[in-house]
Amino acid sequence: MSEALAIRVQKISRIICAAIAILVFLSDQWTKALVERAIPERATIPMVPHFLNLTHVRNAGAAFGLFSDSPSPWRTALLVFVSAALLVTVVGVVWKTRRLHWEAGVGLALILGGATSNLLDRIRQGRVVDFLDVYFRGYHWPAFNVADSAIVVGAAFLIVQVLVAD
Repeated sequence: MSEALAIRVQKISRIICAAIAILVFLSDQWTKALVERAIPERATIPMVPHFLNLTHVRNAGAAFGLFSDSPSPWRTALLVFVSAALLVTVVGVVWKTRRLHWEAGVGLALILGGATSNLLDRIRQGRVVDFLDVYFRGYHWPAFNVADSAIVVGAAFLIVQVLVAD
């Protein structure tokens, strides 16, 4: 592949990754706003019986409600700091890497979009809105949102890329 073509492919790849990150960010912000307007806090709306509910939970903790019961006044500041540091790291990796495998590019874009959306919520409100409530029999997963989903799927893409790297 010629150098000019390689640069063009790299540019297109970065544009696609940026588009994915922006789409995740906008989707997460839109769904959270919709939930806040349409579902009273702590209300539950069954969607798929014995599997999925929509709910409205305000989460001051980390992903999936981790540390939400912590009384520390530093909790939000620490979560904002850690999130911002991770975002800077992700952007640095994307920016400095000459050629990302598509799995890594998509994974980092999903993580970037989700983490940016949750970080914005924490800065503006000190919390995020979670609304997807998945459960099966006695097992109940903590409520989550589109950003959390994108971060988990993005991490899975990175794991796949590492496992199949040549």
